[in-house]
Amino acid sequence: MNWDEFAHWGKHIADWAADYHTTLRDRPVRAQTAPGAIAAQLPPAPPETPEAMDAIMADFERIVMPGMTHWQHPRFFAYFPANAAPPSMLAEMLVTTIAAQCMLWQTSPAATEVEGAMIDWLRQALGLPEGVSGVIQDSASSATLSAVLTMRERATQWRGNREGLSGMGRLRIYCSDQVHSSIDRACWVAGIGQENLVKIGTVPGGNYALDTDALRKRIAEDRAAGHVPAGIIAITGGTGIGASDVLAEVLEVARAENLYTHLDAAWAGSAMICPEYREAFWQGVEGFDSIVFNPHKWLGAQFDCSVQFLKDPTQQLNTLKIEPEYLKTSGDAVTNYSEWTIPLGRRFRALKLWFLIRAYGLDGLRTRIRNHVAWAGEVCEAIRALEGFEIVTDPILSIFSFCAPGDDARQQRLVDAVNADGRIYITQGMHQGRKMIRFQVGQFDCTRDDVMLAAEVIRDIERTLP
Repeated sequence: MNWDEFAHWGKHIADWAADYHTTLRDRPVRAQTAPGAIAAQLPPAPPETPEAMDAIMADFERIVMPGMTHWQHPRFFAYFPANAAPPSMLAEMLVTTIAAQCMLWQTSPAATEVEGAMIDWLRQALGLPEGVSGVIQDSASSATLSAVLTMRERATQWRGNREGLSGMGRLRIYCSDQVHSSIDRACWVAGIGQENLVKIGTVPGGNYALDTDALRKRIAEDRAAGHVPAGIIAITGGTGIGASDVLAEVLEVARAENLYTHLDAAWAGSAMICPEYREAFWQGVEGFDSIVFNPHKWLGAQFDCSVQFLKDPTQQLNTLKIEPEYLKTSGDAVTNYSEWTIPLGRRFRALKLWFLIRAYGLDGLRTRIRNHVAWAGEVCEAIRALEGFEIVTDPILSIFSFCAPGDDARQQRLVDAVNADGRIYITQGMHQGRKMIRFQVGQFDCTRDDVMLAAEVIRDIERTLP
């Protein structure tokens, strides 16, 4: 492909993208294909000779698109959306075109310096104190793993990377039983092990916060047994039901026990750009050693873009920094963000934040979040009013859960039937040993009508089930 052809197809794909987004409401939210249907249409071997771009695009439409679940669909109420506001997509087009590997300051000074500025813009937007720094990661999973590795090294007096974990004792990480599975995986990968991730129950009702009295007791028991407490992971907005810990209480325990702290605020952290939510969810946040939130969720940045704030980056640098001769930089002191993260290679993720925040302003982003919270409350009440339905957990910001009449199997049949219908997309979950249905509002361009339609769809399909 020459650059004239690139320009032609670039314009074609930009027009295709605009049409795709303006017609999303006409498509089923979730892919309607059977397992293996897409793979069966692909040739068993690669082509030996070039193929025309128009044929490739035609096959993209014919083969790929029927197998795509539409995460940007305004009636996507499953999981939590990976959003993609138009300005952030345009920024990604520029990043893809420049195709820089931004691992060091000198490999693209603008990427490093814009990243530093965007971290500080977001620090201010979320009400974090001056002096907090941070880094852009690919996902909350990577940020959490970085924090767990830092907990490990700190607890072993920085000997783990050098000597391994043999003879270091059983390191223990503490969290509530509402944490995301990425916490478990971080403990696997860090060599701490599932059995040493200690999950504590939550206080009934409210925001289902970690029971800090039980936490204190468990830490004392572990120390008495010769184990090595290493850190505490708190949550603001758990994936299942939105569970949110009382941060000041968690910090009180951590300070008394000299433990490193990490806060997972992956989806709910974005809501903290709205000052009115901070009293209930954010008090004490300034005391955490590490905080992660995903602008690629509720804030609208194109996936992937996760921000990890660090009260003192030195401890994470001491854990992750490795500097062979070929990566050393001479001259004035600079920031090399690859030393703050697990991957060496880094994309210019900060550009989409710069475009996004400038294009909407914080006020525009706040309006969307406030609308989503309000609409979640409205649709929750509409579902509560349906005959035989039960709200299992009330809205925490924009997420709640409910049950239809019937047993666990019938809940799953309802989820499957709703998703097969195609007008909306929802997912199931478990709470206190029973299956329930999760519902969240967070797609960047959804409207109140999109949200309220969900109650009608759920009602009508439930009536058809045996």
